[in-house]
Amino acid sequence: MSESGPSNSQTPARHRRVAGAAAGVVVLMAGLSYAAVPLYQMFCRATGYGGATQVAVAATALRGERSMIVAFDANVAPGLPWTFTPEARTISLRNGETATMFFHVRNNSNRAWAGTAAYNVSPDQAGSYFTKISCFCFEEQRLGPNESAEWPVVFYLDPALERDAVMARVESVTLSYTFFASKTQPVFTAAAAGAKPDL
Repeated sequence: MSESGPSNSQTPARHRRVAGAAAGVVVLMAGLSYAAVPLYQMFCRATGYGGATQVAVAATALRGERSMIVAFDANVAPGLPWTFTPEARTISLRNGETATMFFHVRNNSNRAWAGTAAYNVSPDQAGSYFTKISCFCFEEQRLGPNESAEWPVVFYLDPALERDAVMARVESVTLSYTFFASKTQPVFTAAAAGAKPDL
């Protein structure tokens, strides 16, 4: 006598449960992948991981004992016809002291362009202590045809870095920017610019 399998009435219910569980897994994975980027960005900002900087609304009254060299690196990705340079390549800064660095930028084309800056600090460990008060990198920037501008970044190095054993061996940090063309660009009007757009 052979064992009997599940009844025909149970099979559709089991299939529905399996299909529902599979659909739930797909929805969960899609949700996690959608949230991964912003969660990773939040993690980097909170910890300084990957050279991400910190953000403050005001200067600190604390002062450290050390001064450090801060170097500035400015780059433009292919596809964005801008020139982008810091007013100085390096400065010496006491920990806790607020500094302002201006970056000169120029649109070298006859049409309007929009760009967004990505940034990081090296060495990575320094990102936990590099604190920005104001920065052009937090939102999209736009320049008209052949327009020039000066954009500041206001920052300080948190004196807490002097208690970090890793940072004790670090004498300089580098703030590096790269401007990328925004996915959506301003609508060009030749009449407003008085010139034809570059091809």
